[in-house]
Amino acid sequence: MKHHFLVTLFLCFVALPILILMVVAPMSTHNQFIYGITMIAACFFAHFMSKKHFVSLGILLVAVISSTRYMFFRITQTLDFPSWIDMFFGYLLLFAELYVYVVLLLSFFQLSWALKRKIVPLPKDTSQWPTVDVYIPTYNESLDVVRDTVLAAQCIEYPKDKMKIYLLDDGKRKEFATFATEANVGYITRTNNDHAKAGNLNHAMKITDGELIAIFDCDHIATKIFLQSTVGGFLKDPKLALIQTPHHFYSPDPIQRNLYLGRDIPAENDLFYGPIQRGNDNWNATFFCGSCAVIRRKALDEIGGFAVETVTEDAHTALRLQRKGWKTAFLDHILAGGLATERLVLHLQQRNRWARGMVQIFRLDNPLLGKGLTLPQRLCYLSATMYFFFAIPVLIFLFTPVLYLLFGVSIVHGSVELLLSYAIPHLILSVFAGSRLYGKYRYSFWGPIYDLVLSFHLVLPTTVTLFSPSQRVLQCDR
Repeated sequence: MKHHFLVTLFLCFVALPILILMVVAPMSTHNQFIYGITMIAACFFAHFMSKKHFVSLGILLVAVISSTRYMFFRITQTLDFPSWIDMFFGYLLLFAELYVYVVLLLSFFQLSWALKRKIVPLPKDTSQWPTVDVYIPTYNESLDVVRDTVLAAQCIEYPKDKMKIYLLDDGKRKEFATFATEANVGYITRTNNDHAKAGNLNHAMKITDGELIAIFDCDHIATKIFLQSTVGGFLKDPKLALIQTPHHFYSPDPIQRNLYLGRDIPAENDLFYGPIQRGNDNWNATFFCGSCAVIRRKALDEIGGFAVETVTEDAHTALRLQRKGWKTAFLDHILAGGLATERLVLHLQQRNRWARGMVQIFRLDNPLLGKGLTLPQRLCYLSATMYFFFAIPVLIFLFTPVLYLLFGVSIVHGSVELLLSYAIPHLILSVFAGSRLYGKYRYSFWGPIYDLVLSFHLVLPTTVTLFSPSQRVLQCDR
């Protein structure tokens, strides 16, 4: 206890004042260049000398100091505008930069401490294993796709008297009912399609009674060991409500297939189902992702089933579980494989739904508000919900230079040399620190290009949803 008290005193009265001084100390252009180059050189030297975690944290700290120093400079020295038009676009650019700065800090927090969870083995006595209902929801997918998912689920190695498979058909198709009968699996449909996938799952919960519920999208093929790898955690910890596993895709998405032109570029999902989810897991903030997951029925009953207020019922359901004090976990083992979206229009619709859903959570169940969450959980969810506003600042960054070049709008006040002396360390170190944390999961060059491609299609849905969370922008709520 005394040791923690001394550490707190040191941070408050020694470290914090030094950090503040490093951010606010005024410098000439020449000295600021030297200061920035020194920090960049120190980080590069540390990077090549050691790959240890504490070195990564040191590089992260230097990057945060450089970015904070740049933002302090922007706010205090570059906002002198000659006209109201210049002021409007100048503050618009500042807003975009502040957004990127906040998201940068939140993402650094998420990625700084990652938890690599191990598989909890099941007891040898199978009579102690809980019963599991396997849900395979479908709406308009073809039987050729769904058939493989059902047959793969039947191959899961788990006592047959403790596992039941259900095909949840919101399309109410006769050929699906026939197939379910032939495959000897349950077939569940309903009279309406209220609340889309969430309503489909909630309806099935009223009919089934398994202690655990495993969910697979209708194009996800489970491995034989899926349940044996995930169920043990629920026996070990009675407060565990969710175990999420990665979504692995064995086909390229349209962006990979067309933009990357065969280059060995990591898929967009790799970053989320890698460092981000492992970081979330460290803070008990794992997101439910709608598939390849197991959930405790008792926990779902406590929150009234799957959330139906937003189009991303999965992440919202996890948020509600955590507000009630339930634990969640991310098991970083690929235990199922699925098909990526085949056409660009479908890919954009999927991202559109994700963006709208996270913005809806930001508006309707903001993680900073309400009870039940720890501060780290709030920050992890805030990072996820704020990220999907990226289309707005990306387009601001794209068009503000055009305003200056074509119309002479003075967006930033100050000399070019002074601006570069602050901006260069901020840009280089933030990208470098992110690259150190992301590693093989996101490339510094291709990541922004991917965001730019999506921005033109997401800016309208996210903006409309921000001001009208219940407004349907596109018919893509599945």
